[in-house]
Amino acid sequence: MVGEFGVRTRLVEEQLAKALGVSRTPVREALVRLQTDGLVVREDGGYYVAVPDVSGLRDLYELRITIELRGITRAVESDSVRHDAALLEPLRDRWRELQADPPEPDPGFVLLDEDFHVTLLRASGNVALTEALEAVNARIRAVRMYDFLTADRIEQSSAEHYQIVDLVLLERLPEALTALHRHVGESMEVVERRAAHAITQMALHRGGA
Repeated sequence: MVGEFGVRTRLVEEQLAKALGVSRTPVREALVRLQTDGLVVREDGGYYVAVPDVSGLRDLYELRITIELRGITRAVESDSVRHDAALLEPLRDRWRELQADPPEPDPGFVLLDEDFHVTLLRASGNVALTEALEAVNARIRAVRMYDFLTADRIEQSSAEHYQIVDLVLLERLPEALTALHRHVGESMEVVERRAAHAITQMALHRGGA
């Protein structure tokens, strides 16, 4: 993800196993998992690093923001719409703990991040909005992993998640709306910047099979 391997550098199991000091079996299993995650592709009988797909990223983030903000604005607009505290209180407690003790940087943190946003939206009571967000998340998951490569982003995201859900539970919805909008917007900027850097590095390390 940091561009150490060139765009057309074949990921050879034997070479990777030697470099990592492990047998070929875990390397083979890891490559299959990375392919499932969208981080490598299989072409011409071999594995290659997937180039981050940033085409349409801003459009998809705009859609994501629109969907997520609607979960709060519908509660602002109608007294009959209330967020489900039974969903949000455990979510708040979980992110309070993660804020106090953030995990190590890991692209897999994207799944925890997705769970936060989906649960927050589900608590608003609109199933269709929730399903739409899940569909958008699936399309941008691989590139969104670039947001969670450093400790500062893990810490910031955890703190902001806790703040947002706490504001919703306190029914300080306009503040929650502003915080959520800023949170998702900052994520997009980080993802774009890091993905672009990775693409540049991959081009610089371009290699053959």
